[in-house]
Amino acid sequence: MDVRGGTSAGGLAGLLAAEAGGRLGDAGTAVLKDTRVTVVRAGDTVVKALPPGTDAGALQARLTAAASMPGVFLPPLSPRVRHLAGRPVTSWPAGEPVDPADPYGAPWEEAAALLARLHASPVPPSLPPHGGPARVTRAVAGLPRGERHAAAVRTISAAYVPLGLEAGHEPGAAPVHGDWHLGQVVRYRGEWLLIDVDDLGSGDPAWDLARPAAWFATGLLDPELWARFLGAYLSAGGTAVSPDDPWRELDRPARALTVQLAATAVAAAHGEGRPLDDVEDALVSSCGRIVGVTPSR
Repeated sequence: MDVRGGTSAGGLAGLLAAEAGGRLGDAGTAVLKDTRVTVVRAGDTVVKALPPGTDAGALQARLTAAASMPGVFLPPLSPRVRHLAGRPVTSWPAGEPVDPADPYGAPWEEAAALLARLHASPVPPSLPPHGGPARVTRAVAGLPRGERHAAAVRTISAAYVPLGLEAGHEPGAAPVHGDWHLGQVVRYRGEWLLIDVDDLGSGDPAWDLARPAAWFATGLLDPELWARFLGAYLSAGGTAVSPDDPWRELDRPARALTVQLAATAVAAAHGEGRPLDDVEDALVSSCGRIVGVTPSR
């Protein structure tokens, strides 16, 4: 189905609901997300529309790659990218998400094993570079201007520059999820699987461990949970980091994710017209520490 032309966010959600076999307002039909992407669930089907301007060819390569990795990625319902209202659309079976209110009961070990399996897979043909660095750059570009939060913006920007992400893609020999966190894991037919192929690509697999590493380094992730996750990854044969010194590979990606998380947090606080909360302040403070220990270039 290909419906061209602009549409409001509400109109797009209605189109996605219909694509999934439901209708907005019906029981069992809900808008799960409506930001840069719009995600609608109707019954057992989830339909996702990506932003205008998304490279549909790259998305198709990512979708094909995910379909070629059973037991790692949730299998797409359709092997082809479609378009609704001029936006690329993918369809998926609905899975059971991780409960964000129960971090200690989360499947840290299972998720780590999934990443180890992903990183051990051959890089599928035509797979583009993973989207992790671009997400960081986009978050920094979205930092607010003006006096409110100006000090935080300066700190984050200073932490971003030495990362050198503007240099472009760094070659790697592994498939990389590109935006991994526990929200990217669902249980489907009794099996934990990865979801969200939007940033799947080739590159340095340490990027997939960078978000929990950043939370741990910032003091926002319990060391016990970090140890469970990293230990399970290494036990499953994960090759992204060295067992003797995992921070040798993790340092730069973890700094990058700290910058991304801080930039996103400050932009949200600015948009809501409020001061930074404790978590947001901790992320900005971590950027300050990054600036303090980063050699000048």
